[in-house]
Amino acid sequence: MNKVIAFSLFLTLFISQIGAANAQSPAEPAFTVIPLGVRGGLDESNLSAYLVAAKGSDDYISLDAGTLYAGLKKAVDNGLFRQPPGTVLRSRVKGYFISHPHLDHVAGLIINSPDDSAKNIYGFPTCLATLQDKYFSWKSWANFGDEGEKPQLKKYHYVTLEPGREIAADNTPLFVQAFPLSHGKPFESSAFLVRSNTQYLLYLGDTGADSVENATNLHALWTAAAPLIKEGALHAIFIEVSFPNEQPIKSLFGHLTPALLQQEMTALANLTGPQALDKVSIVITHRKPVGNQEEAIRRQLLANNPLHLKLIFPQQARRLEF
Repeated sequence: MNKVIAFSLFLTLFISQIGAANAQSPAEPAFTVIPLGVRGGLDESNLSAYLVAAKGSDDYISLDAGTLYAGLKKAVDNGLFRQPPGTVLRSRVKGYFISHPHLDHVAGLIINSPDDSAKNIYGFPTCLATLQDKYFSWKSWANFGDEGEKPQLKKYHYVTLEPGREIAADNTPLFVQAFPLSHGKPFESSAFLVRSNTQYLLYLGDTGADSVENATNLHALWTAAAPLIKEGALHAIFIEVSFPNEQPIKSLFGHLTPALLQQEMTALANLTGPQALDKVSIVITHRKPVGNQEEAIRRQLLANNPLHLKLIFPQQARRLEF
């Protein structure tokens, strides 16, 4: 074999190895997430709200809106935005997907409404009805919506979501599909499956475990998500753990503990195969900051993780990419 042929074979093999390595390398991030609030109560400056944009886009949706301005101010201070927080709120946040109307998920939306810009509020019918009747009512606040008590200021347009039906998030490249969750009877919550091109992120509002709620909502959600996980198209699951394991079942009020999260993740793994979850980030939301509960939840999750889940504990105004 002459030197030219030998070098050609070597070069072909080298290039093929590089191609194989690239094919096995992790996919590029599809989403940018900026947590504006990560806690589940008590601290009004840090309540559930997550800005989500397609990677490379500056147009965000807000998944829940417990805290807005305080989170945006910290994000600006951390260099995540170059404009003032009020300008970011008006120009970069294109709409609100509200999982349920409890105050720790909507307080920022309500209190910032006078300085906000016109945009959509998306939710299930019961959620939107509560916003109209209890919050954007002249008895408690000005009606900034385009439905409900008159006069209607019509800044916000209500968009009713239907379970399982994907819709476009206006003025963004994102699409969102909603699923019902049980949050302690009679309360209803929801999950949002967010799509950018062919990639997905799943966000759950407050939810109890199926075994505690005597429901099948999470099983239905896992059944819908399982094919995406097996395809490697679902990058992250944002799911709440509000209380440590010591919390009595009767006092969960439609929330999860570390043990109940593991129970639900096992149910999901039974549908996907445990190895399929290796590439999915499990983002722990809604930890309640009472006493040392936040640290207790973190410690219990890390100590009992038989599926070797990639657990992420988000921090306010710290960018995440998936």
